Amino acid sequence: MHPTEKTHPDSTSSRRRFLGLAGMAGMVPLAQAVGAQEPSPASGPAGARQSYPIILSSYSLWRFYNDHLRDFHKCLDIADQYGFDGVELLLVQLQQHEILSNSELMSFKRHALRLGLPLVGLSTHQGFVTPDREKRKHNIDLTIGQIETAYKLGIPVMRVNTGRWGTSANFDALMANRGIEPPLPGYTDEDAFPWVIEALEACIPTAEKCGVVMALENHWGLGLTPEGILRIVNAVDSPWLQITTDTGNFLEEPYERLAKIAPRTIFVQAKTYYGGGQWYSLDLDYPRIARILNEAGYRGYISLEFEGMEDYRTALPKSLELLRSAFRRHYA
Repeated sequence: MHPTEKTHPDSTSSRRRFLGLAGMAGMVPLAQAVGAQEPSPASGPAGARQSYPIILSSYSLWRFYNDHLRDFHKCLDIADQYGFDGVELLLVQLQQHEILSNSELMSFKRHALRLGLPLVGLSTHQGFVTPDREKRKHNIDLTIGQIETAYKLGIPVMRVNTGRWGTSANFDALMANRGIEPPLPGYTDEDAFPWVIEALEACIPTAEKCGVVMALENHWGLGLTPEGILRIVNAVDSPWLQITTDTGNFLEEPYERLAKIAPRTIFVQAKTYYGGGQWYSLDLDYPRIARILNEAGYRGYISLEFEGMEDYRTALPKSLELLRSAFRRHYA
């Protein structure tokens, strides 16, 4: 632990209160059975959680900092230190090891258990937007293996994406073009939708067997628009394929677009940009986003993806405070 790092007391106590409230939830029927007084509407149902659980995506540390902070054990310690309610693991952190033994993999699970931090999500990459059937098959096999890794770690949801055409010179060029990328010569996006749908359908039996929900992110490629991502999810038509809503990936009309995918959302990644983003910064209205998700019936995790350039020791506490304030539960 860095000697200047301090535990954020308000955040830590919030997480501990959340865990305590969650543990009390099972006692509610007994209390009602013995005639407990009904709570006032303002306080919500007895034992109900008063805020959404806010977790830390290890992307927040891996993407912008040194190799020391790319170690997942260190990410777990930081999430605990600052008072987050769980952790989302970026799969690239596992892939940076040429050979990762099962023992090493399970050490992450053991470490999280010791800290009382659930491993909630696994963020993965795959690419189905290619006319090459063998490449699509390779990515199907890759995704099935990723689902099995999530299962081993006890992770219930796995972020997936469609992949993209790959016609941009690099990711910087893609971002300069606002995420829009031309198809390969001789093809259109209409050709690619069946490829993606077929590939994800091939992964559904493994997802169901392992109890891991694939969550298709509103990302680049065919997930660039709400219409595109809903077309895929609705076509697959399985409870084991839902949506990861990323608050920072709709660069135009974000609130209208987020509202369209909110009803199928199973997981949320929330961007912050303290210190300015590497590619862009968005001034997101998180209370408004919270209302959109709440009205759609979302009750799940909010995963912080810090994408700014500020030092994590100041940016993470500010981000956590922002999200805790915005995602407090309100009961009618």
